Amino acid sequence: MRRARRRIAVITGVMITLLVTAVGGVADLVMRHAQSEQMWRELRHNAAHGDLSSPPVCTRLYAPGATPHADLPAGFPVRADLERVRRTGEAVERTVRRDRTVYLVRTQARADGNVVQAVFDMRFQLADRTHMWFALGVAEVAGLLIAAVTGAVLGRLAVSPLAEALARQRRFVTDASHELRTPVTHVYTRAQMLSRQAAAGELPAAHREGLARLVDSAGRLGEVLDDLLLSAALAAGPARPAERRPVDLVALARSVVAGESDRTRDGRLTVTVDSPPHPLFVDGIESALRRAVGELLSNAISHTPAGGRIQVTLLRRGGGAELTVTDTGPGFDPAETERLFERFHRGGHGGRYGLGLALLREVVTHHGGTVVAAGRPGRGARFAIRLPECSPAPAAAPARRVRAGRG
Repeated sequence: MRRARRRIAVITGVMITLLVTAVGGVADLVMRHAQSEQMWRELRHNAAHGDLSSPPVCTRLYAPGATPHADLPAGFPVRADLERVRRTGEAVERTVRRDRTVYLVRTQARADGNVVQAVFDMRFQLADRTHMWFALGVAEVAGLLIAAVTGAVLGRLAVSPLAEALARQRRFVTDASHELRTPVTHVYTRAQMLSRQAAAGELPAAHREGLARLVDSAGRLGEVLDDLLLSAALAAGPARPAERRPVDLVALARSVVAGESDRTRDGRLTVTVDSPPHPLFVDGIESALRRAVGELLSNAISHTPAGGRIQVTLLRRGGGAELTVTDTGPGFDPAETERLFERFHRGGHGGRYGLGLALLREVVTHHGGTVVAAGRPGRGARFAIRLPECSPAPAAAPARRVRAGRG
């Protein structure tokens, strides 16, 4: 929601900036054209009829034999133009840039045969253009301030209904997940008890397979509810400082691998953990990080065929902690890399990823980290989590013994 509001404010500011710039550009073109037409018109008239002894303001007139004005700019008259007009009889016009200003120069022969050169100083017109652009700059700054306020108001008004709808959706997901968790837990527990009774021979053998499927389905439903609750908690905002603490990523990863030992043994998979001898601490919520690492390992187990290998590697890199899970499964098309993290994405090899990888990215991003995936069809997959490293929690100070003295 905050990004949407900022985007609306930025778009509004850019539009106002472009509008003011466009207006300034059009005004500058119109002013330049109007000034140019007027100045050349006056210059031609003064060159043909102006009084040599009393020229108009901003105009200097020079003619051979006439006394030049004391304030005639340096470098004038342009003698090459005088010689050319005497030789050809045709008028010559040019623009001269000198002394931080611009001069319009026209040299022509008058009706009486005298050759006259008129010089127009544009310094006042140039100053008008500078003042116009300064005014436009002030208007631009004021426009940007107005755009920021307008964008913030528009963003809030435009995004508020969507934010309210999302908040209601999150509350519904959280409430529904909480309400469903208890009955699902009861179903799962009851199904486990019936499955044990069936295994002990207390129930007919025909029900054993159905009970096993019921236990598996209830367990998966519980995992989905946990994922929904965690996703809603992450979307609600950053965790409170009291909920975060330094977590040893090495110990957590080894614990997760040990917890999946039954699945890896049943699937005849070889899982190895390569980690440094020292801890790697990251700041975060241990339950959420455990869920993320568990999802990576569970995903690798689900997609690795019997007899395959899974490698879990932990190391320190660039001031952060990196956990990598590599498997020898079917891999995936590199073009699907980003889509793997979409909810309930189904890969090209029929692999379904559900909420897990999408939730994994939410957890890692919530902890200020990144997750990347790499793989090729038939060559396995590699998922890497990178998290900022932190210092271990300070050890609690030992209690000091106080010996009571005699009064």
